[in-house]
Amino acid sequence: MEDLTYVTGNYGKYISVREKFEKENIVISYCKMDLDEPDINDISFISKEKARQAFEKIKTPVFVADSGFYIEDYPNNPGYPGAFVKRSGVSSNIDDLLIKMQNVLNRHCYFLDCLTFYDGDQFYQFFGMSHGRLAEEKRGNDKARAKSNLWYVFIPDNCDKTLAEMSEEELNNRNDDHTSATEEFITWYMSEYMKNQNKKLIKRDGCVII
Repeated sequence: MEDLTYVTGNYGKYISVREKFEKENIVISYCKMDLDEPDINDISFISKEKARQAFEKIKTPVFVADSGFYIEDYPNNPGYPGAFVKRSGVSSNIDDLLIKMQNVLNRHCYFLDCLTFYDGDQFYQFFGMSHGRLAEEKRGNDKARAKSNLWYVFIPDNCDKTLAEMSEEELNNRNDDHTSATEEFITWYMSEYMKNQNKKLIKRDGCVII
């Protein structure tokens, strides 16, 4: 199986997804790299551009994962910060976010994840979504696998704990109808991509030539 590298500047993201790949006996490499983000509020476009940058630098099949965070009734700017969650400073200034939202009754929000895989030939994208509500205070313990500081204030639908408060078992079995871009990618990678790669083998004189 060819090398598969996850490119991200966030080690917590790598820890969070590595276990999912290991369960399917897929080994992934970690490459710490900060990539430029286009100044556009489109998570799909941003993810694709970052995958292209990553491949150009390391010349091996890569995947990147990006998340947008959308707050339905953010004051004077519904849906904010969207794909600008990092550049806006929202994820790094949770206390400021809670102050901004302290008088807002509708606290519905959601994560939209986009994973882009690029093998140097084609781009493949996978999406995941998790709906929930914004807590009124930070809750949870420091965790190396936390993808974002928003884990301390995001309570998924049908749950009473923030993501940061949940055990690994609770995270994996929560009943909020969330979808996972990572899991969609793994299923596709094993069942479709590798199958198609194997079809590219050329049989000659009873031997397989790669």
